[in-house]
Amino acid sequence: MAEQVDRTELRARVWQEAEAANVRFVSLQFTDIMGIVKNIHIPFHKFADAVEGGLWFDGSSVDGFARIHESDMYLDPDLETFGLIPWERGENATAKVICDVYTPSGEPFAGDPRGVLRRMEARAEALGYRYMTGPELEFFMLRRTASGTTVQGAGSAPVVETLPHDQAGYFDLTTDEAADVRKEMVTALEDLGIVVEASHHEVASGQHEIDFKYGPALQTADSAVTFRTTLKAIAQRHGLYATFMPKPFYGINGSGMHTHQSLWSLDGRTNLFYDAEDEYQLSEVAKAFMAGILAHARGMIAILAPLVNSYKRLIPGYEAPVYISWARINRSALIRIPQASRGKPESTRMELRCPDPSCNPYLAFAAMLAAGLDGIERGLELPKPVEENLYHFDDKMIQKQGVKMLPGSLDEALTEFARDEVIQEALGAHVCEWFLEAKRAEWAEYRTRVSQWELDRYLMTY
Repeated sequence: MAEQVDRTELRARVWQEAEAANVRFVSLQFTDIMGIVKNIHIPFHKFADAVEGGLWFDGSSVDGFARIHESDMYLDPDLETFGLIPWERGENATAKVICDVYTPSGEPFAGDPRGVLRRMEARAEALGYRYMTGPELEFFMLRRTASGTTVQGAGSAPVVETLPHDQAGYFDLTTDEAADVRKEMVTALEDLGIVVEASHHEVASGQHEIDFKYGPALQTADSAVTFRTTLKAIAQRHGLYATFMPKPFYGINGSGMHTHQSLWSLDGRTNLFYDAEDEYQLSEVAKAFMAGILAHARGMIAILAPLVNSYKRLIPGYEAPVYISWARINRSALIRIPQASRGKPESTRMELRCPDPSCNPYLAFAAMLAAGLDGIERGLELPKPVEENLYHFDDKMIQKQGVKMLPGSLDEALTEFARDEVIQEALGAHVCEWFLEAKRAEWAEYRTRVSQWELDRYLMTY
């Protein structure tokens, strides 16, 4: 009964907020398996019907969802995710809400990425754990060329370039347009209920980062999805383009999605990763979880870094980790243990540095949680930390350390993904089958394309 009262109170609060803002439309949002946001707009006067009985839609029109003969599905809005869209106020004021996807029989749809993460969270809770995450999404802000020319062979894709006035570096104080746009982005995110903790310029020209509050995995995955659409919308209003492509430019750092994570007690009072007596202040639970992450790093990297382009970021020398190891301060390692805030053991956590912001955060968090839980359930032993900068080691020295590397291409990553039973089971047969089919097709297409590099290097020489 208490749950029903809470839902009634939540609905009353949502309706009060919507009426105060004179909301005319609601954007019902969900993601496909690749993490691309899908949307159905309905007039606000139909929103009550959608909340009570769901909104039916054609699942066969969404890649990876359903075949023609089994197309009917419905969206169930999660009122906890309701928010007013800041750039769509006024006469046609619009709100957004994230939805779960169901089959006609009322069962959660196996191909709904949000449902995949819900299932993994439920599994963790059955073991007594609450999974907490905090992703750091890096991105570039680019300016479209005034000519409106297109990239040869890329259809209607616009040519873009880094902001010409932005030659800043890591944490630089700037007073250019990008600094003001970033502030506007922060304001929009907070208007949508996402608590921002910091924003700053990143290492590369035109590259930025905005960090939001650490929290339960489903909540932070929802925030990550909203984060990407919000930043793109705000940039577009300034004639700019925000991209989460992992490696848009040769020779400079790419964009990552470093993910901080820990396990807590179900009542949210105790960080189960903390042990005051340990050298690294890490509990046995934390060490086993990290051992599971390392054990399945090769098997889940296709989910965490899902593009052909992702593996042009995952190379030595640009802060992107490729070595399957862990450390306290070594940023060339896959897992880093950030320094906990003084007197705050609740801030103890691990940081996985290989994911990138093109991933589907629901599937990425589900895969990481599955890997960590497998480490706990099997009692895996965490290897010794590697504090040396592995980027300066040659192959023999790396081999001596006993350190493996991440796959060097999407093709290799897909092979590893297909043979990792733990990650396969976590994501489910539907998601895995479709993901592998789609990504193998992407790799096959990439292999047949002739790049500008090949033309420049070979055309006039041979």
